[in-house]
Amino acid sequence: MRLKLKNKLNKMNYFDYIIYGLLIIFAFVTFYPLWYVIINSFNDGVDFLSGGTWLFTRKFTLANYKVVFLDNRLWTGFKNTVLRTVIGTSVSILYTSIVAYAFGRPNLRFKKFFQIFNLFTMFFSGGLIPFFLLINIIGLYDSFLVYIFPTMYSVYNMIIISSFFRGISNEMHESARIDGANEFIIWWSIYMPLSTPILITVGMWNALSHWNAYMATMLYTQSESLITLQYFLMRLIKDASIPEGLDGALYEQITTTTLSFAAIIVSIIPITIFYPSILKMYIKGNFDGAIKG
Repeated sequence: MRLKLKNKLNKMNYFDYIIYGLLIIFAFVTFYPLWYVIINSFNDGVDFLSGGTWLFTRKFTLANYKVVFLDNRLWTGFKNTVLRTVIGTSVSILYTSIVAYAFGRPNLRFKKFFQIFNLFTMFFSGGLIPFFLLINIIGLYDSFLVYIFPTMYSVYNMIIISSFFRGISNEMHESARIDGANEFIIWWSIYMPLSTPILITVGMWNALSHWNAYMATMLYTQSESLITLQYFLMRLIKDASIPEGLDGALYEQITTTTLSFAAIIVSIIPITIFYPSILKMYIKGNFDGAIKG
């Protein structure tokens, strides 16, 4: 009887085949655009113009990547983007978690007012022009700090972290207070280690936001030394121009389109390598948090 039931469960019906077919189609539609960019980033630019490179590279070349790597704007943008991502994410996590901890304490003065004020700014903003004027007034225009200060606090992230903090037993807080610990030590030594999963999650949101951002570069900077990787990529695609002073052999193997494809792949390689490490930290944080909880 058990064997018959097992065979029946293992037997696929027509509905299962339909589901698997739809999943395969969905996976193909999702992955194919990336595959198309990859194969054509390695394809000869002039050959690409003739069309037909849909599944595999027809005329292999590294010329597109050589031109991208020879562009100094790539390295400047990469440096600024890495610094922005690391510093901006770290500052944002620290500052937002401090505010979240304060909102989680029942003895916070004027707590209701601060909650209403935060929620109001979450749904309503002054607009682009007032914000641009504010950036100028406080001296952040054309400064690297324009990437850090405006993004160091998010009401939404604060609510997420604060909700997680409230799940931590208040008895641990009271015990630490009896032992003489102040609020800062309690936040740093107890709440932060126990909140690793949510901090890593919010940190991933912040890191991806910083890595993919280019609007701040376009609106609030004018120096080439402050260019970011995504802004460099956007200009490369939008301007559709090939850098000057290239070797003749390279110039004959590239087009603006294949050059853009190569730049896209270069820009996503770091985050692709970094993401598995973050995922591993997230899983470890979940495991440690469960044990400590």
